[in-house]
Amino acid sequence: MKRIEFLKTLGLSTVGLAVSESLLSGCMDMSEMNAVAPDIMQGAFTTPLPTPEMAVSGTSLNAHGMSGSVMPGKSGSMLGYRNGILGPTIRAERGSVVTMPFTNGLTGETNIHWHGLLVPPAMDGHPEQMVKAGQSFNYTFRIDQPAGMAWYHPHPHMETGRQVFMGLAGMFIVESPEERALKLPSGEYEIPMVIQDKRVDASGGLVYNPTMGEVMIGYMGDTITVNGAHAPYRSVSSRTYRLRVLNGSNARIYNLALSSGDPFTVIGSDGGLLPSPEPVTNLLLAPGERADLLLDFGKMNLNGEVFLQSNPFSGADSQGRQGFKIMKFVVDKTESDSFALPLTLTNIPALSAASAAKTRTFDIGISMEGSGKHKMGKKKSMAGMHTINGKTFSMDRIDEAVPLNNVEIWEFNNANGDEPHPMHMHGTFFQIVSRAGGRNKIVAHEKGWKDTVLVMPGESVRVITKFERAGKFVFHCHNLEHEDDGMMLNFQVS
Repeated sequence: MKRIEFLKTLGLSTVGLAVSESLLSGCMDMSEMNAVAPDIMQGAFTTPLPTPEMAVSGTSLNAHGMSGSVMPGKSGSMLGYRNGILGPTIRAERGSVVTMPFTNGLTGETNIHWHGLLVPPAMDGHPEQMVKAGQSFNYTFRIDQPAGMAWYHPHPHMETGRQVFMGLAGMFIVESPEERALKLPSGEYEIPMVIQDKRVDASGGLVYNPTMGEVMIGYMGDTITVNGAHAPYRSVSSRTYRLRVLNGSNARIYNLALSSGDPFTVIGSDGGLLPSPEPVTNLLLAPGERADLLLDFGKMNLNGEVFLQSNPFSGADSQGRQGFKIMKFVVDKTESDSFALPLTLTNIPALSAASAAKTRTFDIGISMEGSGKHKMGKKKSMAGMHTINGKTFSMDRIDEAVPLNNVEIWEFNNANGDEPHPMHMHGTFFQIVSRAGGRNKIVAHEKGWKDTVLVMPGESVRVITKFERAGKFVFHCHNLEHEDDGMMLNFQVS
């Protein structure tokens, strides 16, 4: 059901019992339902880009309230895993065993989901695997996957959006000898970048208070941050750099481009390197997706500037109408560059659609049938508007039973929707088979292993995967307000 049809239906009745008291009191205020992304507040780009603390196995993480700000000279309330608004960037070698001691210093329950890491189900951070306030848990797992870029964040049902928005997230980089042999830019020439949008109060603290309309479209901020800083800049040399970019926002999509209009190169995505480099002039990156990019600053004049920005895009009613700058690069040093871009990056054996034992179709979007049915224990109810096949999340219900080692095609159908849905599967990587409607093609960063795929309004996307890990996992929309509103189901592999 399209949003306008849903709103017409919903406006006929009182739904105060169906939604969180923080979102709605009494009858539906239709003006709240017509939300759009707030306009971006541009900064001066005078703050140096922070580099998140680097961490390795054994580093302790403590989710806790803290004071700080994304704005210079201010300090307010937010959450963190260590000393900053973002958790440390964790690096680990393929084949190694990682142990991350975790303590919950919050007043409510939380956990950690290792998004993009193929870990045992007991370590995955399923919403039922909670660490209660004041308690601790040791996450321990072996890294058994190619080099790539993952991240970590909380996954408590109906609280994920708030906890991530308030500061609980960090990057996780897997390394390997095979990737190092490509001699990609590293060290000071490799820049991890977590892009997020925030809302900031007068003191500099973060604000999370979605209206009903913002549950519908996802909660978006007016202040763009990179690595926890608003409007940063980075000094670079006249050579090629590697940018590891994560869209860590709750709901905002970025159409990444350079202000110069110059092309850049995509070399990797969620599950690691692509088979070969993909030159592009723009890249649509949804929440939860990662993009591994190469930028050649050697083409610029000394002391030249270029912005990484988000260009306007079509296809989403609630966002994309505004272009804005994200961060600035200043070329202030001349340096020789011996880097040569490899023609081949890695080998990815294609999963054949003919080998699929089953095809499952999932209708994603909003549903009148789901409205008012999404409740969980003593927590306040959300609206339950966002559904998969007409269902909202239930902790104990198994929605899909998958035989171990099955190769299957899963189709995410948003043909009748009018909001984007980045669909994320736990416990596996997949390959994209096809996209019908909308953009009607597989784009550059979708040509390798993925764990999150953007399904725009009017689109239906088919993915193929082999389920090689037994256990209970979830799949869901990675618009975190949609997820918290119930757009998530369980699947059991056995």
